[in-house]
Amino acid sequence: MAKKGRSPSPKSARAPVRPSAARPAGPAPSGTAAAPTRHAVRPRRSTYIEAVVIYERGLEALQRHDFQVAADLFESVLRQYPEEKELHERVRLYLNICQRQAAPREAIPQTLDERLYAATLAINGGNYDQAIVNLRLVRDEDPDNDHALYMLAVAHAQRGDLAEALAHLERAITLNPENRALARTDPDLEPLRGNETFRTAVDTAAGSRGVDRRRLVRTRFTR
Repeated sequence: MAKKGRSPSPKSARAPVRPSAARPAGPAPSGTAAAPTRHAVRPRRSTYIEAVVIYERGLEALQRHDFQVAADLFESVLRQYPEEKELHERVRLYLNICQRQAAPREAIPQTLDERLYAATLAINGGNYDQAIVNLRLVRDEDPDNDHALYMLAVAHAQRGDLAEALAHLERAITLNPENRALARTDPDLEPLRGNETFRTAVDTAAGSRGVDRRRLVRTRFTR
C-alpha cells in the first residue's frame, strides 16, 4: 500500500520587526554615569590678591624676627580688607605670636637688693606668689637675711599660709629683735593676730638693743 507523502508544513510566520521608537531625551538611567558638568571658575577678587601680598610680607618679617613690623602688616590686613574672612584666621594666629614676642619683658632681678625690691613691688601689687619666688632666692643666698624672712612672713600671711608665715616671722625676730616691734603694728600681719604663737613672739620683751626707727621705715611696704 502506497504511503501518502506528507504535505510540507507551512513555515511559521515571523512577526515583522518594528523599528524601535526613538527614546525621548531625559536623565540617564540609574547606574549610568552622567557626563560631568563643567562649572566656570570664579575669579579671585583683586582685594584678595592685595591682602595676600601684605600677608606674605608679614610672614617674611616674622621669619626675620622683626615682630613689630610683622604685627603692623597683619593688622593692616584685618583693617583694610575686612571682607577677606578666609584669610583673617591665619592672620590673627600670626598676629598673636608677634604681639607676645614684641611685648616688653621685665628685667629679671639679679642681685639681692634687686630681688628684695622686686618682692616689695610684688607684695604691694598683691602678687604674693612672685614675691615668694624672689624672697626664697634671697634666703637661699643669704639665709640670715632677716629682712627677706620678715617679708616672707608677710607674703605667706597674706596668702593664708599661717604656719609658714609664723616660722619665717619667728626666725626674723630671732635674727633681729627689732622686727618684733614692727610686727606688733604691721597691718600686713593681721591674719596672724589671733594666733597664740604670734602673740608670744611679738609680746616677748625686746632685746637689749633699741628699735632702729630707720629700719622700721625701710621695711614697711608703701601702698
